Amino acid sequence: MATYAVGDIQGCYDQLMRILEKVKFDPASDRLWGVGDLINRGSKSLETLRFLKSLGDSFTTVLGNHDLHFVAMATGAQSHGKKDTLQALLDDPECLNYCDWLRHQPMIHNESINTESGQQSFLVVHAGIAPGWTFKKARKYAAEVEAVLQSDKYKKFLTMMYGDEPDIWHDGLDGMERLRVITNYLTRVRFCNEETQLNLAIKSGPKTAPEGFKPWYEYQQLKEDKVILFGHWATLEGVTNWPNIYALDTGCVWGRDLTVLRLEDKRRYSVPFSNSK
Repeated sequence: MATYAVGDIQGCYDQLMRILEKVKFDPASDRLWGVGDLINRGSKSLETLRFLKSLGDSFTTVLGNHDLHFVAMATGAQSHGKKDTLQALLDDPECLNYCDWLRHQPMIHNESINTESGQQSFLVVHAGIAPGWTFKKARKYAAEVEAVLQSDKYKKFLTMMYGDEPDIWHDGLDGMERLRVITNYLTRVRFCNEETQLNLAIKSGPKTAPEGFKPWYEYQQLKEDKVILFGHWATLEGVTNWPNIYALDTGCVWGRDLTVLRLEDKRRYSVPFSNSK
């Protein structure tokens, strides 16, 4: 039995099939964890979501910004964007079932497993967590968003989810502003400062950090029994240079690689976007 975490798939179904074949993934005994952004931008979002949903309990995922965007589109809370490639999924008779399935997925997945380094607690998030958020706090704040997504108020939340303000976290936030900041941290953050202020405008690598800002993960001081897995930031090319913090988005949808990490021994496997590479 092995547990694999896969980087942002974004509708790259063919590459997903190739990498699962490469690691000899067996849903009867193995598990697959997604770091979010299962769909959009790639050409086969419908096939990707259909397959992943069919895995049942063998598959666990957190929600990414593109997954939330699809749910917002499917429920009429957001219009189609120029770069979206979700039409086949939106036109499918099972569209609303996929929508309901996604909105009942967590914003954070936290689970302990036995590894070669001993028992370790893995926190899976699409983008990141704020400075000062422990695993316990991150789970608590994520649960606030999950509760709304899974309630009859989810359409209102999706309508008001978009936006970059407020751009700083503090415990006194409430209502939609609180939920938006939590969502932006969990699904959109790259750079922030130690006061938890977000900079969501810059999407390139760490060397482009504005003055006073750093990649969010540089504020995380993890003990050996803690591990963070995340996606979202393709320009990192899978590198953080920080122990126990693993970036898994290696830009498959942009013509690079799709990557999985086997959690028990931290071994990476990748397949290129094109077979011809």
